[in-house]
This record gives sequence, C-alpha cells and structure tokens, in this order.
Amino acid sequence: MRPVTGTTRRTVLAGAAALGAAVTLPLTLTPGAAHAAAGDAAALRARWHTLLTGGPGLDLADERIAAAVARTGKAATTAAKGLDPSRTDGLFEDLTSTTLSNHVTTSFKRLATIATAWAVPGTPQHGDTTVRDLLLAGVDWMLTNRYGPGHTRFDNDWDWEIGSALALNDASVLLYDALGADRLERITTAVRHYTPDPNLWRADRQIATGANRVWVSTVVAVNAVLRDDGDALGAVRDALSDVEGSGANSVLAFNDGTDGAAGTGEGFYADGSFLQHYKHPYNGGYGKELLNSLSRLLNLLAGTDWAVTDPALDNVRGWVVDGFDPLLVRGDVMASVCGREIARPSKQGHASAQTVVEAVLRLIPGFPGETGEVFTALVKQWIAEDTYRDFLSVTDPASLVAALRVLGSPVPARGPLVAHKQHPRMDKAAHHRPSFALGISAYSSRIYTYESIQNENLHGWHLSDGMVLLYTDDLGHYSEDYWPTVDPTRLPGTTVVAGRPADAAGQRTTSTADWAGGAALSGTTLGAYGMELRAYGSTLRALKSWFCLDDVIACVGSGIGADTGAVETVVENRKLRDPAAALLVDGVPAPAGTGWSARMDGVRWLHLEGTGGYVFPEPAGLRGLREDRTATWREINLKYGTDTPVTRPYLTLWQDHGEAPSGAGYFWLQAPAASAARTRQWAAAPPVELVSRSTAVHAVRRPCDGLLAANFWSAGTAQELTCDGPASVLVRPDGRTVSVALSDPTQLRSSVVLDLDLPGLTVASADPGVRTTATGRGLRITADTAGLHGATLDLTLKRS
Repeated sequence: MRPVTGTTRRTVLAGAAALGAAVTLPLTLTPGAAHAAAGDAAALRARWHTLLTGGPGLDLADERIAAAVARTGKAATTAAKGLDPSRTDGLFEDLTSTTLSNHVTTSFKRLATIATAWAVPGTPQHGDTTVRDLLLAGVDWMLTNRYGPGHTRFDNDWDWEIGSALALNDASVLLYDALGADRLERITTAVRHYTPDPNLWRADRQIATGANRVWVSTVVAVNAVLRDDGDALGAVRDALSDVEGSGANSVLAFNDGTDGAAGTGEGFYADGSFLQHYKHPYNGGYGKELLNSLSRLLNLLAGTDWAVTDPALDNVRGWVVDGFDPLLVRGDVMASVCGREIARPSKQGHASAQTVVEAVLRLIPGFPGETGEVFTALVKQWIAEDTYRDFLSVTDPASLVAALRVLGSPVPARGPLVAHKQHPRMDKAAHHRPSFALGISAYSSRIYTYESIQNENLHGWHLSDGMVLLYTDDLGHYSEDYWPTVDPTRLPGTTVVAGRPADAAGQRTTSTADWAGGAALSGTTLGAYGMELRAYGSTLRALKSWFCLDDVIACVGSGIGADTGAVETVVENRKLRDPAAALLVDGVPAPAGTGWSARMDGVRWLHLEGTGGYVFPEPAGLRGLREDRTATWREINLKYGTDTPVTRPYLTLWQDHGEAPSGAGYFWLQAPAASAARTRQWAAAPPVELVSRSTAVHAVRRPCDGLLAANFWSAGTAQELTCDGPASVLVRPDGRTVSVALSDPTQLRSSVVLDLDLPGLTVASADPGVRTTATGRGLRITADTAGLHGATLDLTLKRS
C-alpha cells in the first residue's frame, strides 16, 4: 500500500489536495493547544448541525423542501413510538436485549432521528420542550443503563465504538444548548471510553482500516468538536493518511503501491475496486459508507488548519468515476459488490445508491474546477435516470438543498453510461449498453466467495460462481424482495451442483484457481471475461467465459465435471414484473401459468417478454420452470430480517448436464432487451460464431467485423491466434488498423506471448511493455504483465 509521501508525519506532507482550496465556512483555528477557542468550536458544531438538518435557512415555501421536512417529522414520529425513559428493561419496548448490541445502536439512532426533527424548522417536533425533555431523559437512560465506562460491552464491537457513538454524537450536536455541562461531560466521556483513538478500534485495539477507520475518525472528530479539542482534530486528519503507520493503512491512497509498508489491502484500488474484510468486494457496502463518512469529515474540516491536504485526496475522483459510476445502474448498485447488505431489507429499493449520491453531493463544493464539474455531471445523471426511486423525494433536507443547487447549475448531465468496465482487483465486470447493463461476478485465489457474518446473508453460496445480473428497464427487479425469494441454488449464469448447502457454507473462502478476469478493448463495449470455477464443497470444475460484444453476450462453458451430483448451468432466473410474461420457445408460446415446468429438447432460441432473447447456435436441451416463491427475510438474515412471508413470481431456465458429468459444456448468446423478432433473426444467422470450446481455449468470432475474442486457459490456438499460456485477448480489425487487447487473468505471469498470423502489419501504437517481432506469417506480440494485476494492455497495428 502506498505510504504517506516522503515522511511519516502528516504535518509536513507536501502539496495540497483539491479540497484545500475550498472554504465552505471560513474559520481561523489554532491547533496544537489542548482546546480550540470556544467560538471556533461553535462554528464547527454549526457546520455539523447544518450537515444533519440543512441549516437554518430552509425555504419551506419550496414544496420539495417542505416535503423533506415533513419526512423528517414523520420519521421522528415513528422513531418515538415506545420511547419510555421510565422503563427499567429498555428505553424502547422492542429494544430490551442485553446480548444483542444492535439494540443499543438502534436506541441511539432513534434518539438522533427524533433530535433531528426537533432541530429542523417546520416539523411538528421543532423546538418542542416536551420532545426536548424526553430526548434528554432518553440520553440519560442510555448512559445510566447501557453505554459508558460503567457498562460491559457485549456482542459486536461496531455497535459500541461506531454505530452508537455516531448516533449519540449527532444527537448531542443537535441538543447541545440543552445538554448542560454535566450531561455533555458524561456523553463525551462515554464515547471516548469506547473510541479514544482514530487509528484503532475493537476491544483489543486493532488497527482500523477502510470504512472502519473513517467511521472511527468521524466519531473522534465530532467528539472533539463537542469538547473543543484541537489536538484530537489533528489526530483525525492524520489518521486518514495513517501517519502513525507510515501510510500503510491510509484510506486516501490507492492500495496498489508497492513502495511502503504493507497494510491489510482494504480500501480502494486504482481500477476502482474496493475491498473490506481483507478480500470481500464491497463498493456498494463498506465502500459507499467510507465515501459517505469521508464526505462529512471533509466538510467539517474544510477551510480550517485541520483541513486534509494529503495529495492522495485527489484519488477520490478515481473512486467516484471508476469505483462507483460503473457499478450503478439507474439508481441500483450491482449486488455483486454489496456484500452481506443484499440480505438486509432496508438496503433494497435503491437505498445504497442514495448514499452514494448524497456523498458525492457533499464532495462537490470541495473539488472546484474539472473534478467538481465531473461530479456534478454524474450526480445530475444519477438523479435523472432513477425513475424507480425519486432521489428528491426520499433524501434528507440537507442533501436536497445541495441537490437542488447542483441541478440548477449549467453543467450538463453526463448522459447514460455506455462502457465495458472490468475490476480485476475484485474479480468483477460491468457491461453497460443503452438498453441494458450486465454484471458478472467471479472469485479466485485472490477474492472470497461471499460474506456471511453476524448471521446475515446465509444463502449467498453462489454469488461469485459466475453469477450474471441483468439490469433492464425493470428498475425494481432486484428490489421488492428479490434476495429472499430467488432460488439461491440457481442464480443466473452460475454452474452448480444441484442441492442446498448449509447456511453460510463456504463463506469467506477463496478458490484454488487463479484464472479470473479478462481483457477490454479501450473506447468500446467489447470485452472478454472468464473464470476457472472450482466450486466450494464439491468436486465441480468448469471453465466459463462471457464475451461481451456490444448488445450480445456469448456464454461459453467447457470442462464441466463433478465426481458426484447433478450439475446445472443456469441460463436465467428472473423475477417477473408481469407474472404472465410470454416465453417463446422457437417461436411457440410456452404456458404462462404458475407451476409450468418442462424439459425442452433441441431449443434454438428463447424470448422472454420484458427481458430479452437467448440464442442457441447449437440446439440445446433446457429445463424451464414457472413458480411463485414464498420466503421471509429472516431466512437469509437472522439479525435484521423480518418474519413476514413475501411471494414473488419467477421463471427459471437451465441446462441439465446430468449426474456426475465429465467434459460437459454449453454455448449460447444472450441478447438482453432484444425483441422477439430480433432474437428470431439472430437464431437464423447468429451474430457471433463459436471458434473454440476446449479446455485450452474459448474463442468466438463476430462475422460483421471479424472481431476475434479468446480466453486461453493454457497454451493453445484459436484460428489466427496462438498463445503461450493463460491469457485473455481481443483482436478487432477496423479498416486499415487492427486493435489488440490482452491481459493475464491469473495475475501471476511475467509475460504473455501471442502469435498473430495476419500478414502485413506494423505497429502504430503500443502500451509500455508491449513489443513485437516479425514472424514468417505475421507478428509475435510479447507483453510484460508482471505487476499489472490483470489490467489490460493495448496495441494498435496498421496494415501496410
């Protein structure tokens, strides 16, 4: 991991990040003394108060702001139900556990929600002395009975050091003038008891990393403001760069550097990947929370002598552009990077994307110039394209004020994303076209299968076994109870041994295979992706490829085998927006009623209304099933799930490879959003042809332009391409030029040698480390891949 540049002390970091130019609230502060001046602390409290409430100048004549204020009041009314400081077993009647720590955090969160409404003008609770007194009594109850030096922590450290502390800090800022000196001292002492240092957390004082470090830093920072402690604010600033650890666990630096002390590898990488808990992809979970909390901290410290001036702060632009934008689809965050949060009912319905939008809104004022304009264009696009969940109708007053300001700016929206983006550091790929987006989820020796801790995400067994998530104009597909009701043993795109593993089986495990990744042709939506699947808990093996060629994805599998068990490859598993959506099988409608199941032989094409087409150039035997699936959230999440049964309609299509198969395979073309007529047309004249489906190489060709895409599992040949070992390659002729993209998906090879048997080619341009020599029939391309971690190298050739 990259260290702090040239020093281990944050105070002499050279240069200033873009935020250093932003002064959102001019302050003259004096670090170094034990306490800041009272007036300065008051200004910082006011700044945090504004982040929580929107500030004193809310325009209640604006219907949108008035609605946001009304939502704040309604949330407080809900939070106050059951609040009774006279109780002896719990402040709230449903939060009485002394073994579940989330009951402590939730109690504080409810108090903070009520306090927010009390502080926001226009709510029924605003300024109400009865509400104030009830809140103060509630805080006292928690300090006396649950939280502070006199109490023993239990269950999850996160609740004591982060969750409860954040909420209590917020409530204290909102209630500051009513707290009194003694109560304020009790509050700040209680928080410092659990969270005294922005570099450390947990009872055994481990190094805090990733989102946890930013959360802990936020706790310490707001506590410092409440105590007028300038030294603590300086420690927070330093903790973001990990001055004490020479930058080993900096949250600002990319994890790709090799010139400093090695940290845990948690945090952002230059390709946009984000890892937490060592090897879990987590952009849509911990990553979004890191961005969210950091955006608040940067606002708090901007323009002060504690402002963050670490040059690595400029990396935040890369986080947003490469780490979030490609993983958002019209207001949804691809589930493959959300970790165990997909099993929480509160995180469906585009809630995670809302957090990202709010965070970037807070960042915009601190990044003037080009970066600010990029963020503005993105936020405008994200808000406009989510027609499922109107951001302006769900966000808080402060974020709404910021959003309205941004929407009124002259910077145009970015426009729909059309791109193919791979994240080799976390074994994920995202393919965006005008009418759909598609995410591919793999794992390897470098990345874990899935996370299931704290009794959450109990059925995530196959989330990385080649799961393919298709996003169409059905923006609520992965919302509205998808994850508890979908058949978790038949996730789309996966190859599996039929059967139901034990809850949480295989979580936090890596594969024994290294091959996962691919290559992408720069400036296009052309990419090759693949994985060598070695399944957890069985002898199942498979080689799986997805060739993303604009509007067609060629799905290729070979070497599929297992010693025991029935093996299946899932073509589709769709929650139906219309339960009676028409399924055409070679043009003939299949029965639309729930309970339909069939074995279909010799299928050439399928079309599912509202989803798209599937073409089988080699006629295939398929199984189909329509069913209503009923489940509860508690089945996949014992901690946050609910017991209310929910029922959703599904259509599942799969290939049955039989019992204990050996050398099985598949090949089909997925055409998302294609019409039935287009699917029929492509079935008669496939737009992509299979070149090779062996255990050495998968390759396809697109006749319209001659594009050849190949995944080499070992040394092999695919028509004019010969490779010396594992690699992913695309070759695209275009007039008088030929573009070549290649990578080492194993991330282990020092070089890849590729023979391209096309005559008359010379080099027009090449990435560093790519060189060519003439051969009798064409060119030998040698690419240095050491240290690239699966990144694609590009080469452009010209015809003589």
